[in-house]
Amino acid sequence: MYTIGKLSLLAGVSTDTLRYYEKEGLITPASKTAAGYRLYDDGAARRIRFVKHAQHCGFTLAEIQELLKLKATDRACCQDVRRLAIEKKLRIAHKLRALQAMSRALDDLIERCKDSEKPLDDCPILRALENTLQEVSR
Repeated sequence: MYTIGKLSLLAGVSTDTLRYYEKEGLITPASKTAAGYRLYDDGAARRIRFVKHAQHCGFTLAEIQELLKLKATDRACCQDVRRLAIEKKLRIAHKLRALQAMSRALDDLIERCKDSEKPLDDCPILRALENTLQEVSR
């Protein structure tokens, strides 16, 4: 059994993170000491590793909750988990396209502003942003 401090060292996360995970229902203490200290077992450590790996793959805590619920459901199958992974992959691909469009827009603005010595009133980047706002509000 591990105290929250030992579990945080073992899992490589802060005690605040563990408290948050507990509050969100991602982990549960296995027991408490007579003094009221929460004690966690190896299952909690495995669950934290699962959460961290899922986060590394881009899953949010809410999505991880869903994965954990599926894992605990007798009627669920691998296809259910695969569906969630595909949905996540599609959302990531959409975000990447949006980020690439933002990057191209910034490239264009940076290209317009070759003379960095101009006063702010003549800054092509600020002017382009102001003109865009005026066009959007019409």
